[in-house]
Amino acid sequence: MKYLRFITGYLIGVTLFAIFIPYILILVSEKLDPSVNVHLINHFSIRLWVSLPVFCLGLLFAVWSNISLFFVGKGGPTDVFNVAISPRSLKLVVTGPYRFSRNPMVFGAMCIYFSIAVFINSFTDLIFLVVLIPLIILYLKKTEEKRLTRDFGDEFLRYKASVAMVVPFLKIRKKYS
Repeated sequence: MKYLRFITGYLIGVTLFAIFIPYILILVSEKLDPSVNVHLINHFSIRLWVSLPVFCLGLLFAVWSNISLFFVGKGGPTDVFNVAISPRSLKLVVTGPYRFSRNPMVFGAMCIYFSIAVFINSFTDLIFLVVLIPLIILYLKKTEEKRLTRDFGDEFLRYKASVAMVVPFLKIRKKYS
């Protein structure tokens, strides 16, 4: 049963974050960009050189954080509105990508989405993502951080004080101990 929950969690996560959201970005771009008529970068090769490293960084963080949660935390990433779809982590993960960000999956996903917006030259997608970020941060604070504080107590609070919430190195880090 536990492995079925892991598989379900990963299938939901991949469907939502790797298929549905990129599809929505492309759809928004196709519908709204022609009426806005603002282009980010006109040269395809420059868009490729800007978006490809950001995409790769995002993919690295997204995959690495999932692997860390599974092997180190003994849990999965899928927890929606305080409902655990995949098993919750048994151990607070503070190594791997979690040394740099408390939410490396979110960082990875945002890098991927921004790279898509740049690659398809979509100003409206970029605005959409900029508006979405505060909502994501609010969600993380109201749900995930409350649950992690409840589950891991002072250990999470010390970790929270020393590691950036989403963007690595955005916060001056104190050594986590």
